[in-house]
Amino acid sequence: MIEIICNDRLGKKVRVKCEPTDTIGHLKKLIAAQTGTNAAKIVLKKWYTVYKDHITLEDYEINDGMNLELYYA
Repeated sequence: MIEIICNDRLGKKVRVKCEPTDTIGHLKKLIAAQTGTNAAKIVLKKWYTVYKDHITLEDYEINDGMNLELYYA
C-alpha cells in the first residue's frame, strides 16, 4: 500500500491509500469517493504532465508519499 497526497490548492487536500498496480482511473475513483466530485471531472497533474487513466501508478513512477496536483475539468 502506498499513500498519495492530492492537493487542489483551494483548501482541499486528500490522502488516498492504493496499490502501485492500480491505474490512474482507479485512483481518480478513490479521490472522487472522498471529495464527492465526479471522477470524470478530475484531472491529475504533476508540473506539466497530465496523467492518463489507463496507465498504472508504477509505470508513472508514483511512489509512497508523492504529491499530485488535483484539477477539475
